[in-house]
Amino acid sequence: MSGTNQNLSVSTNLPLAPVIILVGPQLGENIGMCARAMLNCAVTELRIVNPRDGWPNPAAVSAASGATIVLDEANLYTSTKEAVADLEFVLATTTRPRGMVKEIYSTDAASVEIRKRNVDGAQKCGIMFGPERAGLENDDVVLANAILNIPLNPGFSSLNLAQAVLLVCFSWLSAKNPFRSEEVIMEMGDTSLARKDEIELLLEHIEDELAKGNFFRSPGQKPVIRLNIRNFFFRSAPTQQDVRTLHGIVSCLTGKRSWK
Repeated sequence: MSGTNQNLSVSTNLPLAPVIILVGPQLGENIGMCARAMLNCAVTELRIVNPRDGWPNPAAVSAASGATIVLDEANLYTSTKEAVADLEFVLATTTRPRGMVKEIYSTDAASVEIRKRNVDGAQKCGIMFGPERAGLENDDVVLANAILNIPLNPGFSSLNLAQAVLLVCFSWLSAKNPFRSEEVIMEMGDTSLARKDEIELLLEHIEDELAKGNFFRSPGQKPVIRLNIRNFFFRSAPTQQDVRTLHGIVSCLTGKRSWK
């Protein structure tokens, strides 16, 4: 899916974003798609533990679709213990019961916790993902502070690796997304929203021409239809250009060149 703003830097890494740790990933293509998902969410620190097909992997570069900065700066490790050694808070993504006493976070709760630890405690946090086929081993999960569970349809909760990484990273980004507008914003172009008096003038124009054309066939209809028309225009919040255009359309249809 396209949509990247080529004028902006792709290297934006939000302060203290979580580290993504792929333990035993199998396919280079999946590593590349994970890198793409990470960069979509401005998460750029990737650690790879014992990739099955070796590293670097050309298939990862192809699948990353331009997110090569994540792959170029990725660090390779021979053990999960080594990959998490400098981290203070680690979450292990898994849906299987492990028989371990650990807190279980949803993606939303984990995102809030990571931000709290990053901002207030300046703790470096990481999120572990296991191999595509079987997920994390118990020896990996035991290294984590807590478990992260992605809440999905319990009847079908299967995800591929890149989907899981995207959901987790996006949840973290959405907890306080600096790229998201806090309000609904309309792209106005070179015009502004019409004032109420400008809309009123347009409605007078329309209603006058409708009356001349015998649109209101009975006195009882007029108040209801008039109310519906007014509600439509005030609800839709037309721009000044919209109002001018509609004046022109009504004038053209009635054979007049201008209104008042």
